[in-house]
Amino acid sequence: MSFEFDLSGVFRAVAAAIPDYCFLHWRGERFTYAATDIRVDGVAHYLHSLGVGCHIERRGLQGYESGQDHLGIYLRNSNQYLETMLGAYRARVAPFNVNFRYTGEELIYLLRDAHATVLVYGAEFAPRVAEIRDRLPEVKFLIQVPDDSGHPLLEGAVNFETIVHTAPPSTAMPAPSGEDLFIIYTGGTTGMPKGVLWRQHDIFMSSMGGRPLGGGPALESLEALQARVRQAPGALSLLMVAPFMHGAGQWATFYLMTMGGWIALPDDVRTLDPAKALRLVDQLGITGIPVVGDAVARPLIDEIETGGHDLRTLLTITNGGAPLSPTVRDRILAALPHVALVDVIGSSETGTQMNRLSTAEVAEATGFSPSDATAVISPDRERVLAPGGGQGWLAQRGFIPLGYLGDPAKTSATYPTIDGVRWSLPGDRAEYRSDGHIVLLGRDSLTINTGGEKVFVEEVEQALCAHDAVYDVVVVGRPCPRWGQEVVAIVQLIDGVEATDQELAATCSERLARYKIPKSFIRTSTILRSPAGKADYRWARELAIRTSAQLPESTPSEIA
Repeated sequence: MSFEFDLSGVFRAVAAAIPDYCFLHWRGERFTYAATDIRVDGVAHYLHSLGVGCHIERRGLQGYESGQDHLGIYLRNSNQYLETMLGAYRARVAPFNVNFRYTGEELIYLLRDAHATVLVYGAEFAPRVAEIRDRLPEVKFLIQVPDDSGHPLLEGAVNFETIVHTAPPSTAMPAPSGEDLFIIYTGGTTGMPKGVLWRQHDIFMSSMGGRPLGGGPALESLEALQARVRQAPGALSLLMVAPFMHGAGQWATFYLMTMGGWIALPDDVRTLDPAKALRLVDQLGITGIPVVGDAVARPLIDEIETGGHDLRTLLTITNGGAPLSPTVRDRILAALPHVALVDVIGSSETGTQMNRLSTAEVAEATGFSPSDATAVISPDRERVLAPGGGQGWLAQRGFIPLGYLGDPAKTSATYPTIDGVRWSLPGDRAEYRSDGHIVLLGRDSLTINTGGEKVFVEEVEQALCAHDAVYDVVVVGRPCPRWGQEVVAIVQLIDGVEATDQELAATCSERLARYKIPKSFIRTSTILRSPAGKADYRWARELAIRTSAQLPESTPSEIA
């Protein structure tokens, strides 16, 4: 059997290879790999002392089952977030992400669904935790991370800064395995959040540095990993403006770790201050910024275009998790001609699937070049399409998840076996073109069926973003007696700029068929998005239904 990686073992190997190099820079403090590894050990020792860990080995379980205790991480970006993740892995506890915007019933649902035994939370969230703790009997242990909120330690909770000094047990610590779980909860933007279960080895090979982005030989041993990080330690760095609670943030962090690089966090992790964030790029010589669609990229390019930043060390801007509009993409490449813009396609249910590189000199491709593990499956889910085979489901094989926690039906539906091969089909529609490129069409659950025609919301959103007055937009379907559903756009305009419905519709008509043009444009001061930048489509749909404003109803000939 070939060697399998576990995530805490990966970090320990890197720390042993480049112990004195920076791993994380935050608020003027430099955390080396070696110092972080010591704190990770303390967290692992403490969790082990609680009696939590792995109780049933993976080989005896179904894909939707877990034999480990689960630990919720209810934190904003911080060194403690990463120390908690790694310490949990080292104790064979499975950590999972908690959206720090959740309150009340949302938190209760998530922690119950995850069967959390331990909750690590920021002191700022202590009042929320205090309100719900009596309704969560499975949560037996509370660990509070101090911050500047001023909230005291909850009764029965333990201060995180005390556990990092926990001594090792008198007996040996459990040995982590590549079969131990990596759990990532989906954003729940269209439905309830779901816990996606991965083997740690599989997610490492898929998305966290086990294989180079864009191709190349996979790592086969910890020694090979150590040789890689020693080649240019400290050369690469990321300004992490995306939250660690999003899969893209975790994957980018681990990927950079396996290159011997380091992460910088903005001083203020509650809100994005583009000017301060970009000053940090110049001050520290940062080489990369990962973004999540226009929600993160647009404020940054607005600030970049003021001309107050040098940014000569910046080499890449990597986008994943949400699409960039053509307007924002063009502005980035025009303002930063020396920077490569990398689009990465993937999801919690597939891992990293495809990527595409654009520069000011190299035009953006019309689609993505798939790897040998990425394909388009026929609409009936019975065969793999060849190039030119038309539209179907974007799919991934090989290093893919085990399933959804506690949900055998959804696991079976999302991970079918086709011609003897197990695939992940999370619900993204795609077209396999004759030139070998795959073009993404959109998430099926967001598709609007209007008068028998399918409309992919992402296509309409991209068209509207081309209007100079549009700052942000979300498109949803609204029930309609005539068409079944009608297309509705929730639009946030640039401050101080106006645009009529007719002007917005005219912009759409330059790029879209008539039936795809929104019947209604609803203005809002802010588009509600997750901390990771993903649109909240449930909120948008509810707003569309509540709002009666609409364009004059079209005749059948107008939308034909």
